[in-house]
Amino acid sequence: MEQPKGVDWTVVILTCQYKDSVQVFQRELEVRQKREQIPAGTLLLAVEDPEKRVGSGGATLNALLVAAEHLSARAGFTVVTSDVLHSAWILILHMGRDFPFDDCGRAFTCLSVENPEAPVEALVCNLDCLLDIMTYRLGPGSPPGVWVCSTDMLLSVPVNPGISWDSFRGARVIALPGSLAYARNHGVYLTDPQGLVLDIYYQGTEAEIQRCVRPDGRVPLVSGVVFFSVETAERLLATHVSPPLDACTYLGLDSGARPVQLSLFFDILYCMAENVTREDFLVGRPPELGQGDADVAGYLQSARAQLWRELRDQPLTMAYVSNGSYSYMTSSATEFLHSLARPGAPGAQIVHSQVEGHHTQLHGSLGHAFTLVGRLDSWERQGAGTYLNVPWSEFFKRTGVRAWDLWDPDTPPAECCLPSARLFPVLHPSRDLGPQDLLWMLDRQEDGGEALRAWRASWRLSWEQLQPCLDRAATLASRRDLFFRQALHKARHVLEARQDLSLRPLIWAAVREGCPRPLLATLDQVAAGAGDPGVAARALACVADVLGCMAEGRGGLRSGPAANPEWMRPFSYLECGDLAAGVEALAQERDKWLSRPALLVRAARHYEGAGQILIRQAVMSAQHFVSTEPVELPGLGQWVVAECPARVDFSGGWSDTPPLAYELGGAVLGLAVRVDGRRPIGARARRIPEPELWLAVGPRQDEMTVKIVCRCLADLRDYCQPHAPGALLKAAFICAGIVHVHSELQLNEQLLRTFGGGFELHTWSELPHGSGLGTSSILAGTALAALQRAAGRVVGTEALIHAVLHLEQVLTTGGGWQDQVGGLMPGIKVGRSQAQLPLKVEVEEVTVPEGFVQKLNDHLLLVYTGKTRLARNLLQDVLRSWYARLPAVVQNAHSLVQQTEECAEAFRQGSLPLLGQCLTSYWEQKKLMAPGCEPLAVRRMMDVLAPHVHGQSLAGAGGGGFLYLLTKEPQQKEALEAVLAKTEGLGNYSIHLVEVDTQGLSLKLLGTEASTCCPFP
Repeated sequence: MEQPKGVDWTVVILTCQYKDSVQVFQRELEVRQKREQIPAGTLLLAVEDPEKRVGSGGATLNALLVAAEHLSARAGFTVVTSDVLHSAWILILHMGRDFPFDDCGRAFTCLSVENPEAPVEALVCNLDCLLDIMTYRLGPGSPPGVWVCSTDMLLSVPVNPGISWDSFRGARVIALPGSLAYARNHGVYLTDPQGLVLDIYYQGTEAEIQRCVRPDGRVPLVSGVVFFSVETAERLLATHVSPPLDACTYLGLDSGARPVQLSLFFDILYCMAENVTREDFLVGRPPELGQGDADVAGYLQSARAQLWRELRDQPLTMAYVSNGSYSYMTSSATEFLHSLARPGAPGAQIVHSQVEGHHTQLHGSLGHAFTLVGRLDSWERQGAGTYLNVPWSEFFKRTGVRAWDLWDPDTPPAECCLPSARLFPVLHPSRDLGPQDLLWMLDRQEDGGEALRAWRASWRLSWEQLQPCLDRAATLASRRDLFFRQALHKARHVLEARQDLSLRPLIWAAVREGCPRPLLATLDQVAAGAGDPGVAARALACVADVLGCMAEGRGGLRSGPAANPEWMRPFSYLECGDLAAGVEALAQERDKWLSRPALLVRAARHYEGAGQILIRQAVMSAQHFVSTEPVELPGLGQWVVAECPARVDFSGGWSDTPPLAYELGGAVLGLAVRVDGRRPIGARARRIPEPELWLAVGPRQDEMTVKIVCRCLADLRDYCQPHAPGALLKAAFICAGIVHVHSELQLNEQLLRTFGGGFELHTWSELPHGSGLGTSSILAGTALAALQRAAGRVVGTEALIHAVLHLEQVLTTGGGWQDQVGGLMPGIKVGRSQAQLPLKVEVEEVTVPEGFVQKLNDHLLLVYTGKTRLARNLLQDVLRSWYARLPAVVQNAHSLVQQTEECAEAFRQGSLPLLGQCLTSYWEQKKLMAPGCEPLAVRRMMDVLAPHVHGQSLAGAGGGGFLYLLTKEPQQKEALEAVLAKTEGLGNYSIHLVEVDTQGLSLKLLGTEASTCCPFP
C-alpha cells in the first residue's frame, strides 16, 4: 500500500520547559526540516512554556497564541487575528516534564528503530516517530485546524487508520486500545455508539472502566492526541485575553497575571464531554494539580468557568484506532528498558553503550556530571522510596550517608524523595570527578571512609536541581558525533561486504549535518584498499554522490563529460591498474573542486568517470572468451558481407548492463527480428593494396555515407570518443587486432607487414538513430565479423558476443550484452550472465510450440514513435541508482531477472495473453529503472493502442525510438494505422511489419572488385 500524502503543515510548534533550551530545540526542528521530515515551507517554532507548572492546557493555549501571532504578522496584520487559522494546519508538540532517563526529555529519547525509507539517515527518537505518525497517519484528510500531540508516549498507528472527517466540527480525540488493567492507572474515554465523548475517567473505578469497554474487549485510552477545528481553536484562542486564562500565556505573565495550571484533557476537553455538568466541572480539579489550598481551588474554578462559557457548546468526538497501540513512557526504569528492546522487533538487543555522563553548564563553565540510580527506584514523591533498589534506611546504613547530607533539616518528609536528594557530585575542590565518585555506593570498599569524605566534600546537586544546568545542545551534539562515528563503520562494512544496502540516506545525513569530509576519507580508504574492482567502483560512485549532494541541486546536471585534463593523472593510474595511487590522486584533485556547486558537480562527473574505468576493466575480462580460428585469407578486393536482424527485448533488459551483469547476474529474453521483411544491419570489409584504412558509415548508397581515410596512427586516436566520426569502426580495427594503436610501428608498416595492404570497411543500418532495437551493438558485431573474416580469421557467434562487450568498453560507450545476443543469435533465446568475473554470457534457445512463430509474426508490430531518444544519460542515471543501491532499484533489478524466466515459460506455452502481461509488466520495470524514459507523446500513443493489444513496450531503454505491440487480433497494421490517424499530436510515426528471424548473423564472401585508388575524396 502506498503511503498517503502527508500533511503540509503551516506551523509546527515544540513547547519546552526551559528558556535555555529553546534555541537548542529550534535547531532540532530545523534539522528535521532539512531531512525532509517536515515540509520545506513550514514555519518552525520552539516555544518556552510561560511557567514550569502551566500544565498541558496552558502550554497549548500559549502555543496557539504564539502561532496565531506569527501567522498574523506574516499576513501583514499588526494585531493577532484568528482569521489566519482558517487556512492553516498547525501541529503543537508538547515536550512535557523532565524524564529521568534522557536529559533531553521523552521527545528526544532514542529508540531502537530504523526508517529504511527515510531520505536522510539519522538517529530515530520518539519525536521522529510521532512526527511521522501525525504527518502520514493521523493528519491526512483532516480539515484546517490545530493538532496537539504529547511526546510522552510511544504510539503505533496503521498507515490508514480509517478516520472520517465528513461533517466534522468541534474537537476530536484520538484513542488507542488498552487493557482494563492498564486503564486503572490511566485515562479512558466513555462514548456513545456514534463516538460522542460522554465522559473522561482518570484512574477510574472498576465500574467506570467497565462502562468504557468496547466490543473488542479493550478500552479506549487517552492517547495524548487531539484535534481542534478552526471554530473550536478560535474559541480557545479568544480566552487568552480573559482573566484568569490570560495567565496561561506569556502575554498574561508579562502583564503580571498570577499563573494558573490547566490540563488539556481534564480541563479544556473535559468541559466539552456530554455527560459532565457545570457544577461537577467547576468543583473538580485535574489529576496533575493534586491537592492544594482553597485559594488555588478558587482561582482554578474561575478559569474553568471561563472555559465552560467558551467551549461547552462544541462537540467532542473520539476516533478509535483499533489496530494501533499506546504506551506511556513512565519513570519506571524496568519499563523504559523494556521499551528500548521493542518487543515488536524480535531479537532486538542493546549491543553497545557509552558512559559519558550528563553534559552540564554551570556558571558558564562546561563539564560532566554523573548520576546513579537503581532499576527499581521510584521517581514518584508518594510512598516510602528507595535508592539503588533498597530502602533509604538500608542505603544510609550501607554507605554512611545521612539524611541531612541529602535534604535540608526543614524539608517536609513528603519532599524527602529521590528527585530532591542532593546525591550527585558536580564539583570537587581539588580534582576532577568521575563515575567512581558514585560507584562506591554500590559496593563500599574498606578505604577508611575516603570515598564518603570525598563525596561530602563535593558540591552536589539533586536530580531536580541538575535539570536546569544540563547542556542539552552538548548532549545532542555528542549523540550526533557518536552516530556519525558508527555510520563510518557501517559505510565501510556495507561496501566491503557487498551488501545491497543504500548509503544514499547516510550520505545525505553527512552533508546536511555539515560533516562530509570524514565520510569522503572513509570512502577513499575503502576504494584504495579494495581487492575487488566492483567494491572500488561502488566506493568511487559513493564519493560522486557525496559531491553531488554537497552541490544541493545547484551546479548543473549530474551527468556530463568527464575528460578534463586536470583529472587525467589520477585516471592514468587507474588505467594502469594502480588503484591506491589513483584514489590518492583523485582525492588530491578533488580538494581543488569543493568551493562552489558547479565545481562539485563537475568533480562528481569525474568520479563517475573513474568508476567507469574500473567497470571497463571488469568487463574486459570477457576477452577470456574471445577466440578466432585461422582460415584462408580472401583475395585483394574480395568483399566479406555480414548482415544481421535487429532485436526486440521482451524481458530482463538493464540486468545485462555492467556492473549489474556481474554483480547481480543478468537474464534477458530477446528476439531476432526482420523489419518489413529486411535484415536492417550490416557491414562489409575487404582488403585493399593501399596500406590505409578506408571507412564508410551510412546507407549502402554511397551518396549518403560518411567517408574517412586513416593513413597514420594519429587518425585513429579518437577511437575512444563515441561521437567522433567513424569511432566504432576504428575501435573494431583495434579490437580485431588488425591495428595496434600504441605500437612503435607506423600504420602503413603494420598493415603491409601482416596483410600486405590495407582494409576498407563499410557499415550501415536502415533503422533510425536511437531506435531502441540494439543497432549500435549489433553493428559492432557485424563489423568485427566482417573484419576478422577479411583478415583470414573466423570467430564463433558466442565469442563475437564477448568481443562486442570488449569493443564497447574500448569505445567507452559501456552497454550490456543483450543487443548483440538478440541480433547475432537467431530466433527466441535467453541470455544469462552469472554474478561473477570474468564476465561470461551463455545463451539458451527457447523452444516454442509448432506454428507459434508464425502466430507471433501475425500479432507483433513495430511502431516508430517519431521521437529520437534524447536522454543520452539514461545509462549513467541507472548506474548511479544501482551503485546507490536504492531499494526500489535493487528490488526491480531482481524482478527483471525473475520475470525473464517467467517470460520464457510463456513462450514455451505459446500464450499471447501471458506474453502481453510480461510486456506490460516489463515496461513498468523499465520506467522504474530509468525514470523519464516515457515521453508524453508516447504515453498518449500507448493509451490509444491499449484496447487493441495484449501488451506493449518501448524497445531498449525507452525515451523514444520503436514501440512494439502484441496485438489481440492478427494482421492489425492497417487497423492500427487508422486508429492512430484519428489521434492528434502524435507526430511523425509509422507502423512496420516485424517477423522473427531464424538465421541470425550471416557471413558471405562476394566476388573480387578491383581497387587501384582511394574511392574517397
